[in-house]
Amino acid sequence: MSNNIQEINEVQLPFQGGGGLVGSSVKVFAPATVANVVCGFDVLGFAVNEPGDEVIMRVTDKPGIVISKITGDDGRLPLDPTKNTVSVSVQHYLDSIGRGDIGLDIELHKKMPIGSGLGSSSASTVAGLFAIKTLMGDTTDPATLLPFAMKGEEMACGHGHADNVAPALMGGFVLIRSYEPLDVVRLPHPKDLWCAIVFPDVDVPTREARQIIRNKIAMKDAVTQWGNIAGLVSGLFMQDIDLIGRSMQDVLVEPVRSMLIPDFYKMREIAMSSGAVSFGISGSGPSVFAFTKDEETARSITQKLQAHLTGIKIGSNAYVSTINDAGPRVI
Repeated sequence: MSNNIQEINEVQLPFQGGGGLVGSSVKVFAPATVANVVCGFDVLGFAVNEPGDEVIMRVTDKPGIVISKITGDDGRLPLDPTKNTVSVSVQHYLDSIGRGDIGLDIELHKKMPIGSGLGSSSASTVAGLFAIKTLMGDTTDPATLLPFAMKGEEMACGHGHADNVAPALMGGFVLIRSYEPLDVVRLPHPKDLWCAIVFPDVDVPTREARQIIRNKIAMKDAVTQWGNIAGLVSGLFMQDIDLIGRSMQDVLVEPVRSMLIPDFYKMREIAMSSGAVSFGISGSGPSVFAFTKDEETARSITQKLQAHLTGIKIGSNAYVSTINDAGPRVI
């Protein structure tokens, strides 16, 4: 699947709906995502089954969007609809189809940690966009919502990248072939590929994590990275988990970002010696993830990593999942 989508200010959705609401309320779940996938900085990502966020959206008589409730955020997210990624993205969508006059009440229920490196903001945004798309009876491909979701990412972290929102919207494993114009490709993957995720309870803000990345790189490092990205994509198409594993090496971003994650290389050693085929940082961190060939190995790795973190007095959350091919869903 490939989608060429114009910039947000120019986009005219190929809206397929009657123009009227087909329901009065809806509840939607959108999944967490793992961006970069070690070697694919800003161009690769995949969705997982858990965790994720939920949005309840209700139609009201008064025009405009109201955020009536947010839970699970410890008071960190704004109720102001002009400053929340969910409402801002939904408003852009409504304006694009000429229905900016609709009244909506939104509840956002955070079921995943903020600042985890698991696409927290993108899960919220995608849940909101999929909710309004559902209420409008819009039957177009969810990928058409990408420009609006990217606007939410720009508000959340200062950069409108798609490696979280694209897999959250489309499900599965995705490649961002180009940003100008936006061209997103859904990739195949082995069905027996499992992901073990551990989120250490430390703070690694996305904006700061991006600022420490080098602006200039050596040609030798670039060639190594190109080979790894090509190897990873080839492994996905060939259903070759071993090729996927040995291609997931990052010589550009991980050496810098790993310094922000306590005992990163020790955790890698634990994971790889316990049967992982690969190990790396999820997004900007601090979450880390490993690919395995079965669920049992994935669960064993999360337990060992959490035990290590406990030993150095750091709490953590863990998740085990296959790759989520469904994306957002009505619940």
